[in-house]
Amino acid sequence: MGGLIRFVEKTGSTNADLAGALRSDARPVEGDWLVARRQTAGKGRQGREWFDGSGNFMGSTVVTLAADDPPPASLSFVAALAVFDTTLQASNAAHNLKLKWPNDVLLNDGKLSGILLELVGNTIVAGIGVNLAQAPSLPDRKTSALVDIGTVVNVDAFAHELASNFAAWLGEWRQRGLPHLLTHFLERSMHSSGSAITVHDTDGTYISGSFAGLEESDGALRLRLADGSERVIRAGDIS
Repeated sequence: MGGLIRFVEKTGSTNADLAGALRSDARPVEGDWLVARRQTAGKGRQGREWFDGSGNFMGSTVVTLAADDPPPASLSFVAALAVFDTTLQASNAAHNLKLKWPNDVLLNDGKLSGILLELVGNTIVAGIGVNLAQAPSLPDRKTSALVDIGTVVNVDAFAHELASNFAAWLGEWRQRGLPHLLTHFLERSMHSSGSAITVHDTDGTYISGSFAGLEESDGALRLRLADGSERVIRAGDIS
């Protein structure tokens, strides 16, 4: 494990920087983080723009994949649980904090963070953004920031706590397996078994049904349809 956290004042994208470093002689090692005060070319899931808010956390880390690791995409659950725990430690907002599949952390039902995984060779670059000081105004979803509940967080302190929590959940992911992490994710989830949800699939369609749990093999969402059948969703947004 590396454990080096490097802070930069401004960059295009911490994910792109670490991806570039992985292709060079200055390879980051697992446990290393790059954290930016400003980020001018960040991106989120499904090509969304990554909000560059002064005072927010914007950083990336790397995970070197082993042959017997759980599916790489399931590292999104590692990241989401790490953000959840770090936010809880910083704010004690337990009753206002929830997880939403696949990796959103919600505060007062508003999106608090964004997570993006990118594969470079046998390494995952995990980018994480958390609205500490300000949140973007989005037309299609509610957003939130820790400052909204009166919590002022130091970015450097948050980075160190997040790195520690990410390493802890990464160890659980490897040693106890994905089903163990999914149990913890569901305990913190806004959706319980049988709750009504609508999935906006990656092909642009909307599918309604009820929440039927997560696949233990990869964390995909199980959607129970009106006729009693189930559909497995591996990518999309739910509401």
